[in-house]
Amino acid sequence: MMHRLLTALLILGLGLGGAAQAAGLVKKFSPHSVGETMDRLEKVVNDKGLTVFLRIDHQANAKKIGLQMPESQVLIFGNPKMGTLIMQGNPAAGLDLPLRVVVYSSDDGRTWVAYHDPREIGETFGLQGNKALTKAEGALGKLTGAAVR
Repeated sequence: MMHRLLTALLILGLGLGGAAQAAGLVKKFSPHSVGETMDRLEKVVNDKGLTVFLRIDHQANAKKIGLQMPESQVLIFGNPKMGTLIMQGNPAAGLDLPLRVVVYSSDDGRTWVAYHDPREIGETFGLQGNKALTKAEGALGKLTGAAVR
């Protein structure tokens, strides 16, 4: 329960337009709406043969309990082979895998894409130099770049 609360607070903090940007957070502006950006991201992830595990609509979930928040969606996806290669180095890295990307609307109505730099996973779990993490870093950059073009 505490993890969910902290995650919600982090997502809400992202809406500050970067004022409280966390270390290791990669953030990109998107000229598209939240929904369109997420659709574009999901399409490119699928086109690359990656596995989409879950798409979460935080705004819709907030509405279900009578609360309001700006648009915010998370895509959880990955490559099971790459993820396994990372977790073989340290199974606790599974806390940050599969990879996730949030697309959200800031207070000024702009759309942002954000994710944790995979190098942070390496530093957190003692996996610096892990080749799968290096590939994940490049892949996330390309996937999110395609979504915001």
